[in-house]
Amino acid sequence: MPLKTERAPKVAILISSVLLIVLDQITKSVIENMLNSGQERRMTIIPGLLELSYLENPAAAFGLFGNVIWLVVILTFVVAGVIAAGIFLYKKHSFFSYAASALLLAGGVGNLIDRITRGYVVDFIHVMFFDYIFNVADCCVTIGVVCLAVHCLLYAYREKKSEDGPDAPEA
Repeated sequence: MPLKTERAPKVAILISSVLLIVLDQITKSVIENMLNSGQERRMTIIPGLLELSYLENPAAAFGLFGNVIWLVVILTFVVAGVIAAGIFLYKKHSFFSYAASALLLAGGVGNLIDRITRGYVVDFIHVMFFDYIFNVADCCVTIGVVCLAVHCLLYAYREKKSEDGPDAPEA
């Protein structure tokens, strides 16, 4: 039975999220096996710019909420549920809202899996001019937030333009 046309992109978003979660978990596992098994916990990729550096992060973003990680787990479950429901219930999707949904869901669930299975999140990407070490899930969340902001700005612009009418001067 073929999928309804309007449901197809929504299912594709969920599949994209699952693929990003798998990518996140594979990269963490590879890094854990490569850099956590020996003495050296760093590997230079581009000297002075990029290195892989194994780090077990028991807290949330930027080391926050370390004492209440259970709250982060609960909030992640709630937010992931809201995003998943929003994929199907929200009626004014754009490319950016779909991308934001896939990325935010993947990033949140990717790090949630770590918190539940390991008790910490594996971070490993270190851009040398940035003090923090992050992972694929963190990249998904960051890019997802940017996509969500772009969607909100474009949506607000379209709403304003439709309120002004077709004869309104261009901004």
